[in-house]
Amino acid sequence: MSGFMSRLDPRRVPWGAAGHALRARVLRTKPVESMLEGTGAAATQGARLAKVLTTLDLISLGVGSCVGTGMYVVSGLVAKEMAGPGVIVSFIIAAVASILSGVCYAEFGVRVPKTTGSAYTYSYVTVGEFVAFFIGWNLILEYLIGTAAGASALSSMFDSLANHTISRWMISSVGTLNGLGKGEESYPDLLALVIAVIVTIIVAMGVKNSVGLNNVLNVINLAVWVFIMIAGLFYIKSDNWAEGQFLPFGWPGVLKGAATCFYAFIGFDIIATTGEEAKNPNTSIPYAITASLVTCLTAYVSVSMILTLMVPYDAIDTESPLMEMFVVHGFYAAKFIVAIGSVAGLTVSLLGSLFPMPRVIYAMAGDGLLFRFLSHVSSYTETPVVACIVSGFLAALLSLLVSLRDLIEMMSIGTLLAYTLVSVCVLLLRYQPESDIDGFVKFLSEEHTKKKEGILADCEKEACSPGSEGEEFSGPPTNTCGAKNLPSLGDNEMLIGKSDKSAYNVNHPNYGTVDMTSGIEADESENIYLFKLKKLIGPRYYTMRIHLGLPGKMDRPTAATGHTVTTCVLLLFVLMFIFCSFIIFGSDYISEQSWWAVLLVVLMVLLIAVLVFVILQQPENPKKLPYMAPCLPFVPAFAMLVNIYLMLKLSTVTWIRFAVWCFVGLLIYFGYGMWNSTLEISAREEALHQSTYQRYDVDVDPFSVDNGFSFAPEGESYPAWGPSEDKSFSYQQMAGAKESHRTSGRSKSKGRHKAPSDALIANDELDYSPE
Repeated sequence: MSGFMSRLDPRRVPWGAAGHALRARVLRTKPVESMLEGTGAAATQGARLAKVLTTLDLISLGVGSCVGTGMYVVSGLVAKEMAGPGVIVSFIIAAVASILSGVCYAEFGVRVPKTTGSAYTYSYVTVGEFVAFFIGWNLILEYLIGTAAGASALSSMFDSLANHTISRWMISSVGTLNGLGKGEESYPDLLALVIAVIVTIIVAMGVKNSVGLNNVLNVINLAVWVFIMIAGLFYIKSDNWAEGQFLPFGWPGVLKGAATCFYAFIGFDIIATTGEEAKNPNTSIPYAITASLVTCLTAYVSVSMILTLMVPYDAIDTESPLMEMFVVHGFYAAKFIVAIGSVAGLTVSLLGSLFPMPRVIYAMAGDGLLFRFLSHVSSYTETPVVACIVSGFLAALLSLLVSLRDLIEMMSIGTLLAYTLVSVCVLLLRYQPESDIDGFVKFLSEEHTKKKEGILADCEKEACSPGSEGEEFSGPPTNTCGAKNLPSLGDNEMLIGKSDKSAYNVNHPNYGTVDMTSGIEADESENIYLFKLKKLIGPRYYTMRIHLGLPGKMDRPTAATGHTVTTCVLLLFVLMFIFCSFIIFGSDYISEQSWWAVLLVVLMVLLIAVLVFVILQQPENPKKLPYMAPCLPFVPAFAMLVNIYLMLKLSTVTWIRFAVWCFVGLLIYFGYGMWNSTLEISAREEALHQSTYQRYDVDVDPFSVDNGFSFAPEGESYPAWGPSEDKSFSYQQMAGAKESHRTSGRSKSKGRHKAPSDALIANDELDYSPE
């Protein structure tokens, strides 16, 4: 024992270096250049995913993954047991909370377009490898449980339509077993296994087939929704919304129902997994996320209105509310029409859960964090076929052995955690200095352009061009300020000269910083919400900003302000977790109005407000993107609060299962992923490359003939042998020449991208103004 402890002596083991190396590994980020076409794991496999998805296809995927269970199951359950007709308000509150997370997803989709892996890839590029693996691992859990639950729900629907003959035959022929949850007796759901296998085959056959089936099922679902709206108008009774009947459970019931209705909007993140297969992800992803959430909200609210107006809330059937509401009025034919829509809706939800899962696995395996054989892309179907087979097999196995109730409880915890971390990442990125996120803008602006001679040269060229249409250009090429000896400021000179009428173009070198329509730097005046606030307050707006210590339009984030925001966000996350825990588990003390409980709640609310205000005082990065989350830092902060609250509302058993899943993920990452990731292999190859050159250079004489050195003739002195201040040759210069020789090979591997110094030159010019 003493020998083992002696080996752990800090004097013998470099614990500091080991800790630094571990920290560097878990926090390393993936360069955006590696996601360009022709690079990455897909290129090495010789096949890439097919770019065939339009904006309409993405909207269809998002709507299909959400609307099935929400419209046919959740609406009746919440209306009867939680909110009554107030389920309408519950859906609206849940939609607002979902949109908050949706806009954060949309901004991340624009920051890192043309990627597969959703929040996993976004976090890998921005936050670090360990956080990315943790998010990706939990997304796999979400899609895995969602697929198994969808197959089980569809099996139950077929069993219900067959008057439960299928379940009775299973119990009599196969028997029962204890579910992998609370131990209740259930039969092996062979029909759910068959359904999962069939959908897996469809997804593996190609994205066109998957999206085509999804669109057909959505059309059927839409037709049934229209039928419900029209047919239901003939049976509505306003007495069901009479005084005291609209909110029978009060506002607490509405809020409780909103927490359940939130799960009906989960699924829009499937859109973010299709970046590599979308034709124009830069615009399609944010539009599709917003449109799908609005479409789902419209469907849920309209169906809930018809349901609660046709049937009193206490008489609603919770298992199949939309089918039974027509039976109550004697319209039996409508039951079968709605049943067709129910089957279509549940099938499209199942497809929406299985479709993104292999793509997240493919992205993680391509980066080396999971086993690399999972990243194989079939050249025939252009899909990650191995990942499809593995994920479909696991989902089918779960649907066979685990009861639907246990699956539903596990379905949302991974999604809510991913939503929370995405909101945290957006909040962090918007307040980081330009040098930290400059790669995003270069990635967007240079993706489809050839390598230019230099950003500064382009700016000077534009400065020498006519300022507006119809203006003749003459004279020597000087800058627009008229000062011949000053460097050109590019479009920033339009503050003095005439405005440039050119359109907003991502290929412009100053994309993300300068407004191309006015030539003025992007500031708060472009935000419509702040513009309305200016009009409301009037001249006192700027005085108020000074008194509150808010940053001005010329302030830029620094490393210090970025560190301040990072610290505040971490404290905010911890404080929100404590606050939500006390609200949920200490609700009895709060309802009894115990003085210490009320004081503690008020104190935590004030601390949260102070942290948000401190973040608000820090300058934002001026980079402009095609889509940006509005009202920072309030939108991401409120999204974090809602998601944390909903996570803590889940049962203790769910958290235990989640902990076991996370433990398995940690074993995979620290045992395999961290040592076999693409970044780790590249770092090892680079270190080996450098050590090889160092070994070859050990015995090299810098004054050898091979290096071009020759003795000067007699009577002449060698130019380098003058005074020390005039020497033009030194060992440092030789070392620099060797270093440039070693790095020349690596510079070729950088692809089509220029060094970051070009972007820094362009950014420094923006802050330059002649005295």
